[in-house]
Amino acid sequence: MATPIERIALVGFGEVGGIFGRDFANLGIRVSVYDILFHSPDAREAMLRRARDSNVRACESLSECLRDAELVISAVTASSSLEVARDASKILRPGQIFMDINSVSPGTKRADAAHFERSGAQFVESAVMSPVPPYGLKAPMLLGGKYAAELARRLVELGMNAKAVSEDIGVASAVKMCRSVMIKGIEALAVECLFAARRYGAEDAVLASLEATYPQMGWRQKLPDYLVSRVAEHGRRRAAEMREVAQALRDVGVAPMMAEATAERQDWLVDGMAGLNLNYQDLSPFSWIALAEALSKTPSGKK
Repeated sequence: MATPIERIALVGFGEVGGIFGRDFANLGIRVSVYDILFHSPDAREAMLRRARDSNVRACESLSECLRDAELVISAVTASSSLEVARDASKILRPGQIFMDINSVSPGTKRADAAHFERSGAQFVESAVMSPVPPYGLKAPMLLGGKYAAELARRLVELGMNAKAVSEDIGVASAVKMCRSVMIKGIEALAVECLFAARRYGAEDAVLASLEATYPQMGWRQKLPDYLVSRVAEHGRRRAAEMREVAQALRDVGVAPMMAEATAERQDWLVDGMAGLNLNYQDLSPFSWIALAEALSKTPSGKK
């Protein structure tokens, strides 16, 4: 049996960090968290209250958060991944593990790992292969790097769904990047297809045709709302992730035509909502038709 992990640090206390922090704490693990929003006058109190409610320790600095952790999990935005890895590598000691779960390209993961070559800490890349909600710690994760197999065993002991796929950094992320071309591409296609169909008054016939062609997918049930809701709720972050995907494709000589278009369409929807001062939380219960109608009445919605 692998040695149980008793102390975990989370860098980033957004959606994923918040869910992991709460679930780890519920297992009796001591959890410390750090997020740059702890220093934001507008967000600080809400973030600290969320930490208290999750039974995790909010830290005022990265070094305080990482100091005693056996495992550090980086769950930040794609644009912050490299900076966090660089700063953490200066703090961590031999024996500590840094696991990067951010949605970034294989090249970025390798650049992250390079910061740890002299620190003595162990770097493991992770690719989370599904939305974390509603799975929580059960969300499937692929791990990579020479320490991946041992860490996977220890994470499985915590009830996580972790699997080591390669000793080489970048392979796990490549799986996620290539998958994202399809998954996030389908979301963007759904927005473009359905919003246009709605403006023509043709959405019922379009959905009926899609249902007839792909009856197992649920085009006449919950699928359209689900696909569009993913963009409405997380479009900005997903657009940033798709630009990492685009870079990953360029790195192997594949022109990222679809990946770049997906990022543009994801941003388009979020920009349109911002123009209406419309937050995802305002759309409960979510309806893609209601959102399409709202955006059709704005200048940006005509693009």
